[in-house]
Amino acid sequence: MITCFVCRLRLSLDTFSTAEWVRPCRCRGSTKWVHQSCLQRWVDEKQRGNSTARVACPQCNAEYLIVFPKLGPVVFVLDLADRLISKACPFAAAGIMVGSIYWTAVTYGAVTVMQVVGHKEGLDVMERADPLFLLIGLPTIPVMLILGKMIRWEDYVLRLWRKYSNKLQILNSIFPGIGCPVPRIPAEASPLADHVSATRILCGALVFPTIATIVGKLMFSSVNSNLQRTILGGIAFVAIKGAFKVYFKQQQYLRQAHRKILNFPETEEA
Repeated sequence: MITCFVCRLRLSLDTFSTAEWVRPCRCRGSTKWVHQSCLQRWVDEKQRGNSTARVACPQCNAEYLIVFPKLGPVVFVLDLADRLISKACPFAAAGIMVGSIYWTAVTYGAVTVMQVVGHKEGLDVMERADPLFLLIGLPTIPVMLILGKMIRWEDYVLRLWRKYSNKLQILNSIFPGIGCPVPRIPAEASPLADHVSATRILCGALVFPTIATIVGKLMFSSVNSNLQRTILGGIAFVAIKGAFKVYFKQQQYLRQAHRKILNFPETEEA
């Protein structure tokens, strides 16, 4: 008896001679033969539309030898072109993506220079600068802003605050309860554990020049230089925001430290 390992149909030797069978691998015994139609259908399921994918026997792991009819010259050229395009498309897509990101960074850097220095002054600076310097320097502006945003200096200030707040009585008079001892040290989440952190860092870094310009105009309107006014506005914004962030995180820390877990309410039995 001979068994097709795909359809599990058993046939005698007399019936075997009338069917189209193939021995595609190193398997021995009654399972070495398989229907050509069954094997073709099984290979189609494994290839999933990719006719060039390799398929092996699930038992002996021998790769099937798949042969196609010869192609005509026109079809051969079209098939070769299709394969080359399929291999080149991932690299081309990656290049387009990198180029888009690069030119977006260049544009953002140019807009930031005009925003910080002033529109006319920024254009004059970029016109007098070396083009190679602009192509290298402008895209580094958003990169440096993002890297600067990733420096969490508020955490270091917060650690010093928690360490020495009980020794500084002036803090207790300004912020009651800041220096009081905590019953336990709560576990704090990692800053990178939140999936929103990356988007907050990106948005905060790219919006920072605009915020620094606005704060500079509001708080340091007497300064004539646009660059100095924006720098002072950025420093003031970072300091004020950092102070509020340190205070807010400390209050959350104290809230977590003083939390309590209540008894489960008992229900009256019927």
